[in-house]
Formats: sequence, C-alpha cells, structure tokens
Amino acid sequence: MTSIVRRNQPIKEILKRHRTQFLKPSQNPQQQNKCLPRAEAMLPFSTQSSKFPEYEMPSVTWGVIQGRKEKLVSRVIVCDYLKSIGIVPDELEDLELPSTVEVMRERVEFLQKIGLTIDDMNEYPLILGCSVRKNMIPVLSYLEKIGISKPRLGEFVKNYPQCLHASVVVELVPVIRFLRGLDVEKQDIGYVLMKYPELLGFKLEGTMSTSVAYLVSIGVNPRDIGPMVTQYPYLLGMRVGTMIKPLVDYLVSLGLPKKILARMLEKRAYLLGYDLEETVKPNVDCLTSFGIKREVLPSVIAQHPQILGLPLKAKLSSQQYFFNLKLKIDPDGFARVIERMPQIVSLNQHLIMKPVEFLLGRGFPSDDVTKMVVKCPQLVALQVGMMKNSYYFFKTEMARPMKELVEFPEYFTYSLESRIKPRYHRLQSKGIKCSLAWFLNCSDQRFEERLYGDFIEAESNGPSFVMGGKLELPGSEIVSKEEEEESDDEILYRRTVSL
Repeated sequence: MTSIVRRNQPIKEILKRHRTQFLKPSQNPQQQNKCLPRAEAMLPFSTQSSKFPEYEMPSVTWGVIQGRKEKLVSRVIVCDYLKSIGIVPDELEDLELPSTVEVMRERVEFLQKIGLTIDDMNEYPLILGCSVRKNMIPVLSYLEKIGISKPRLGEFVKNYPQCLHASVVVELVPVIRFLRGLDVEKQDIGYVLMKYPELLGFKLEGTMSTSVAYLVSIGVNPRDIGPMVTQYPYLLGMRVGTMIKPLVDYLVSLGLPKKILARMLEKRAYLLGYDLEETVKPNVDCLTSFGIKREVLPSVIAQHPQILGLPLKAKLSSQQYFFNLKLKIDPDGFARVIERMPQIVSLNQHLIMKPVEFLLGRGFPSDDVTKMVVKCPQLVALQVGMMKNSYYFFKTEMARPMKELVEFPEYFTYSLESRIKPRYHRLQSKGIKCSLAWFLNCSDQRFEERLYGDFIEAESNGPSFVMGGKLELPGSEIVSKEEEEESDDEILYRRTVSL
C-alpha cells in the first residue's frame, strides 16, 4: 500500500522522499520496481483476460478522504510524476487531480493504449482529469457502438479530446438522434463524426437547427439534408447570418434562381464552405475580367459550381495562353468557350489535344478546327475512339461532305448507336434528305413529327450544350408528353446541369 501521510510529519520531508522516485528514476528496471510499492510494481493491466476490449479495464479508486495538507502533498506528488514522464502540468492547477499516483498512471497508460502520445496529452492536458471508469470507458464504448472502429478511437480522441468530458446520455445520445432525424444513415454516423467530431459538442437548438431550417427555406429538399450532412457535415456548424445567407444572397444577386441554387447545394454541399469575400467574389470578378458576359454567369456557375472555389486566375491564364498558342483561339473566342463549357478551366491540356489532333489528322484545316472548338467546346472532352466510330459512319454510310461537320460539330457528341444510326436509317427509308442538325438536334417526339410532316421546317440554331446533363434544345416550348406530366420542380431539376 502507498505510504500514509502523518499529520505531524513535515511536508518537505515527505515530498523529498517521493520526488526521488520520479525525478531520478533508476536506470535498472528491477531496481526501479523495488522502489515502488508492491501494487505499483505489478502490471497495470492483465494480459490474460479477453473478456473486455483493451479500453474496458477496471479503474483504480481514488483512495481515502484526505485533509487539506494531505491533498496538497498528493497533488505535488502526482504533478512530479507527470513531469517525470514529460507532461507539463501547468494547465492542471484548477483541475481536481487523483489522490494517488496509481490512478494517474492508469489514466496515462490507458490513453497510450488507445494511441495517444505524451505530446498529444500535452496538447490537451485537461484530458488527464477524466476518470477511466466514469468518463473514458463509457464514451469510447458508445463511440464504437455508433460506428467508429476501435483502431480509430485514438485518432478520434486526438482530434476532439473534449469528447471524454461528455455525458453519453445527456450530451452524446441527443446529437446522434438529431443526425438520424436528418436522415443521416446509421452506417454513415461514424464517418460523419470522424470528419467533423466537433458536432458532438454542439447544442441541438443552436447552429445546427438554424442552418438546416434556412437551407430548407430556400428550397433544399428536406430528404436531401441527410446526404448533404454526410458529404459535408461542416454545414451544421455554420452560422446562417454570417456564412450561409450572405453566400446565397450573393449568388441570387448574380441571377442564379434559388431553385437552381438549392439543387446545386443538394448535390454539392461543400459549396457552402467557399469563403465569400476571399474566394467567391474574386472568382466572379475574374470571370468577367476574362471576357465572360455578366448575363451568362448564372449559366456558367450552374454548369460548373466548383469554379467558385478554384484558384481561378491562374487556371484561366494558363488555359487562355494554351488555347491561343495551340488552337489559335483569341481571348474573345476563349471567353465564348468558357461560357459554353466552363469545365475547360480544369481540363488537362494533354487530353485537350487528343481530339484536336484527331480532327487535324482527318484533314480538317486548322482554322476549321478552331471554329469547331469555339462553337462546340465539348469536342475537346470526347474520347477519340468514339469520335473515330462516328466519323467512319459519317464518311462511309452517310457519305456527306466534311464541311457539314464544320457547320455542325455537335454531331460528334451524339451517341452513334442510340441516335445517329437509328434516325439516319429512318430518313433513308423515307427518302428524306436534310442537314445533320435537322434530324439530330431534336427530341424523339419532335423527330417523329418532322419525319411524318408535310414539309421540312426551317432549321433552328444548334443546341446549347452542358457537360453532365441533357441538351437544352432550342424551341423548348415544344416538350414531350413525358415532360408535360412532370412538375415544374422536376423539370428544373432535370435541366440543372452538371449536378
């Protein structure tokens, strides 16, 4: 048993005897153990029992009730022990510490068992105020129960050591229930907390509730809140008045409809993390400085929302120089390219050249290739293999002049098997001769109407292309029966590009 502090014994003498154990440890482990009481010389944890996980070990009691002098002596002894193993106890002055070294040693070794180092403890020394039995074991057991794997518990505690102070029933369980109520899948809870462990310290009626309520108020589908939180849990910690609302208001002021913005946020919740003053506004100004028309900005942002968070000036400068050098596209033409396909800013220059080289290799003059790319930038993102198949069919089966491809480069973007071939064969069976745009640039229903019409109507302009979504066809007032049955929101969602 630990030596008892007698009331008539001088404090200096007691401290001197105990400090020799910690400040000048013996080099020989056997000799060091001889200096320790029998209970301390034993291993802190049994290696034979497999009944409990490593962190479910019984806690040592705090010992007998002490008087003021005994508490002072015990505190000094415990602090000396912490100093001897490299922990600076300065921040523990106002913290109630265990009365014996055994208990403190147990806490230190327990934390080391789950993966924390002495440096980690020095980063947040208040963690040593947590009882193994009353704090650490219940919290870690609950975290493992909700999906954080045992090997990652140490990492979780390193990132958010304050969790060990929490009450499982009063503080942790309500947060998990709140997340489940937002439709965060049970199997995703652990992933969400590993990504943003500070969620466990939030009050339900505070920031989390208000941010969710605001997002729903601007048109975000409540059923999409769960996937949004799973993708970007940080949105629950954002203040509406200072972070979310200013960003939304600014994007709406550019002409982006709230419904479109809501659809964007549902699919890319991380957009909420873009800093308005330091990133979003400078990037919008950068787009206009490169010649993108202000009225086209909503379309550019809707097609490629990530453009708001890129290091845009450097990327645009690099791509503009490349397009001018390799494709002879002037700055004004480059602006038109970005308007039609803003994804160009992030496209690898090596990949861009492959379709261009394919066209040049088929005998298209460089000036014509330039015109084709400006009119249909999607060409530079196509797979060369698909272009070869479409070109072969055009030359052998359709036997049309190459100038038609220069006038309608969008031909390469249509599926050969599902659109080009079937429609061309229908035209052949009817004996109809028409341009590429006339039979490709329309919906299936509209093609049928044209096929059985009494006359060939005038051609409309080419389609407005968007990456990652369907074509927005001219004459959009003519819709299919299927489209007529959809609600306005469904049509809007379907036509929102690059989501």
